[in-house]
Amino acid sequence: MRVLHLTHPLFAEHSNGAGHPERPERLGAVEAGVRHASGVELIEAEPSPVDLDALGRVHEPRYIAAIESFCKAGGGALDPDTGAVPNSWGAALRAAGAGLDAVARLENGEADAAFLTVRPPGHHALAARAMGFCLFNNVAVLASSLLAEGHRVAIVDWDVHHGNGTQAMFYDEPNLLYLSTHQFPAYPGTGWFDELGEGPARGTNLNLPLPAKTAGDVVRAAFEALAPVVGSFAPDWVLVSAGYDAHERDPLAELRLIEPDYGLLGRAVAEMAPPGKLVFFLEGGYDLGALKRSVAATLEGAAGHPPPGRPLTSPPSAHSFLDQALEAIAEATG
Repeated sequence: MRVLHLTHPLFAEHSNGAGHPERPERLGAVEAGVRHASGVELIEAEPSPVDLDALGRVHEPRYIAAIESFCKAGGGALDPDTGAVPNSWGAALRAAGAGLDAVARLENGEADAAFLTVRPPGHHALAARAMGFCLFNNVAVLASSLLAEGHRVAIVDWDVHHGNGTQAMFYDEPNLLYLSTHQFPAYPGTGWFDELGEGPARGTNLNLPLPAKTAGDVVRAAFEALAPVVGSFAPDWVLVSAGYDAHERDPLAELRLIEPDYGLLGRAVAEMAPPGKLVFFLEGGYDLGALKRSVAATLEGAAGHPPPGRPLTSPPSAHSFLDQALEAIAEATG
């Protein structure tokens, strides 16, 4: 499988402050994982800065201007979790533009899928608020551009934290399907199974909240159960908010995925996507070794050969959470 890998030196110059878990060293771990994935032919490229009109489809102009001014004035703390420095502005523009570059190259037939090793991450960013280490919502920028071109889009978010920003931006959009697995309760406090979309979009926002200690057996069952729902939606593009903080070694959360689980998730999203219409965006993941191995497993799975291995075992409460979520989704999707 040919994988377009987009990253840029500026991403290492973004900083949330000393000792922060979302740190530049994550890039090296992810890049090592991408390059060590077997069965993958890499095509390396650097993303361009996003066009401000494209950015303005999901973020308010005053907010964009405020982030630019904040960074150029020296940066600092935007909230207790999210920081910026002068080079964060350029990094954020390229992180938000990476998806648009990837789609242009995929449409030209240059690769079969794309993996975007970008910082800062994006799925918590709201239309007018930075939060959760995120400045701009990278996956939402691409999704909104695809929607404007008449495409149907599925976003699969397996970060351990719910993508509240992405959900909020498309909660009433019937041509976008949002599917999230995440720990609950946990930051940011959203993502319960009854958050199903509104108006004509009811049934296109699918949340699978999972209790602490949930492992790959339940997450694999969730994807198997919902694959037909995604298939019925018939997306033209599948975009993945690929966070790796649900790994059992991650310091920020309490789910228990392991590398073979990410391999099967990679295969699952590749099977959901039309040929050449799959884009992975790096989100969370803070244990460097787990990050490297899980990224490699994801791409190996997307290439059709996930690494073998049995999942860990979830507590009974995880199965109960899954059953409740699937019942609510079945009712909403008919």
